[in-house]
Amino acid sequence: MVISCGFICVFAVLINKVCLQETVEAVIGGSVLLPCSSTEHDLELQDINVHWRHNSSKTVYDIVKGEETVSEQDHQYKNRAKTFPEEYERGNFSIKLTDLTHTDAGEFNCLITPSDEQKNVQLIITESTAGKGTISTDQENQGETEPDSGETSSPWSWVVIASGIIVNFQLYL
Repeated sequence: MVISCGFICVFAVLINKVCLQETVEAVIGGSVLLPCSSTEHDLELQDINVHWRHNSSKTVYDIVKGEETVSEQDHQYKNRAKTFPEEYERGNFSIKLTDLTHTDAGEFNCLITPSDEQKNVQLIITESTAGKGTISTDQENQGETEPDSGETSSPWSWVVIASGIIVNFQLYL
């Protein structure tokens, strides 16, 4: 019984550190919010570094010691990436990308240190389906939402927890 409780506790800790994958869809020329929030509540803002990368190589945005820095930012994101400094205290490090192009499609990674939390966001860029020369309000805002410091839970997390409980239950019998 002690072993099974330990097994569940280990799964719970691992699930908390697993990087979550989210898919966001937006249209060419529009804007999109790429979410990234910390689940750690005891971190001091001056100790936090956040690194946004596109396809594991291009620097999209960095937040160093709680301050925005664009000195290493890839030219592709100059004047197109925006963060929400008023949200940092709540652990929200989401970014907004504007004037989207096909080259923005791909995987965006948000790494928060020292907590080693990572969030992966797959961005899919689509053509506008509105009439020629116009983009409807709904399509223009597709994929864009207000920043939210709430935690996103992955369905796979629950599968792993359920599997652990079932295995432990069978071991107990």
